[in-house]
Amino acid sequence: MAGRKRKPDHLKVVQGTAQACRMNPAMPRASTGAMIAPATLAPREAEVFGQIATILERMGIASPDAVDMLWLLARRIVEIEELTVMIEDWGRTYETRTQAGGRMIRARPEVAMRNEAMRHAQSLLAEFGLSPASVSKVSSRQAADTNPFAALGQA
Repeated sequence: MAGRKRKPDHLKVVQGTAQACRMNPAMPRASTGAMIAPATLAPREAEVFGQIATILERMGIASPDAVDMLWLLARRIVEIEELTVMIEDWGRTYETRTQAGGRMIRARPEVAMRNEAMRHAQSLLAEFGLSPASVSKVSSRQAADTNPFAALGQA
């Protein structure tokens, strides 16, 4: 059993739980900038990649260092879509016969494959802070909003 994931230092600072003895001053920092889709992506994967990259850019957490993880997330989402189409076309189960000739209903392998892809996609979404529970755990690199009324006090 792996236990809890280590909380990044910037989250400790934002949440007010930072302690010098538990911080990593040598922690590498992610680069800032646009997330450019690899040229090897299939058209639908590139579309999903672009949609999520746009969200991450708006949130101020996009980093070219995370392109591989975003590619993986885009691929998993497309895989879920493809498997869902198969399940909708063929159903969740199929009928087969036992060696004795009896009737047996079995789950299609595509159902288990889609469930695994969904679990993995959910995990990756949480890593990017794109789930309702995880969005509050991600901090942005954006500067704090300036007070639009600050100039009024300087008369």
